[in-house]
Amino acid sequence: MSAYKLVGLAGSFNRPSKTFTLVENIAGLAGEKYGFDNTLYDLTDVGPSLGQALRRDDLDNRAKEVIDDIVNADLLVIGAPTYKGSYPGLFKHLIDLIDPHELRAKPIIITATGGGDRHALMVEHQLRPLFGFFMSHTLPTAVYASDRDFTDYRVSSEPLSNRITEVISELAAFFPSRGHALIAAE
Repeated sequence: MSAYKLVGLAGSFNRPSKTFTLVENIAGLAGEKYGFDNTLYDLTDVGPSLGQALRRDDLDNRAKEVIDDIVNADLLVIGAPTYKGSYPGLFKHLIDLIDPHELRAKPIIITATGGGDRHALMVEHQLRPLFGFFMSHTLPTAVYASDRDFTDYRVSSEPLSNRITEVISELAAFFPSRGHALIAAE
């Protein structure tokens, strides 16, 4: 059975990053359960040409490779840090360089991080409509994590872990035989 490709994108430049940690955690657990080949990126991986690009053709080769991986993935795990109630501008600029048809019907786990609970609806009010425009399949459970859900850049709260487990179980709608086959093999 060939592996499906999962691409995780954290819309942050910070290293270490709670957003990257969240995306990495979800991607790792999904990979274990469904056998995905995982590739993870943040905006530092995309590189400096992103800020200067007016069109996709203006990107350097590394940034083009990241976008190619995103559009060719079978599943995306998207994470954005929350700044002033929304996602960062360069994250949105990267998404703007993708043609809408390239994400059509693609399953996407949407996640966000923020300093506190007042940003929790960012996943519903910002990310879900963004990928709705692309006619992607955002999974029903969105994952938001605040600073208190992490210890030393590791997921450490039980409610967050439970929400992650919930969204990973929703992947069975898109990859039903993969999850069952891997569970049976255990």
